[in-house]
Amino acid sequence: MIATTKPFSQTSNTLADSSDSALKSSQHLASEALDTLSDKVQEVKDEAMPVLNRVAAKAEELARRSADAVRDRSADIKERATRASDATLGYIKDEPVKAILIAAATGAALMALLTLLNRRRD
Repeated sequence: MIATTKPFSQTSNTLADSSDSALKSSQHLASEALDTLSDKVQEVKDEAMPVLNRVAAKAEELARRSADAVRDRSADIKERATRASDATLGYIKDEPVKAILIAAATGAALMALLTLLNRRRD
């Protein structure tokens, strides 16, 4: 038989104190780990924000330049179309008979082409 020098209640109190101490130590370590992790996340965020801001600024500038280029190109195309339309109207006013004959010949050529294409399908 094993003889103990401590009473059972004192041994259970020592075990309870030891368990409480281990639990508090674990909680303290977990808290420190979370604090360290939080600090690291904040550091990464602080380092990433300038990069993200630069990327966003460059994307915004690219979008602005693209919109300006599209607007300029659209204006150029519209101007060319207006000049072509004015030149066509001027030609029709100056040479009405010739313009009608050209239009008729163009229409006849298109009809002949469509007829030829339809015959090939059948």
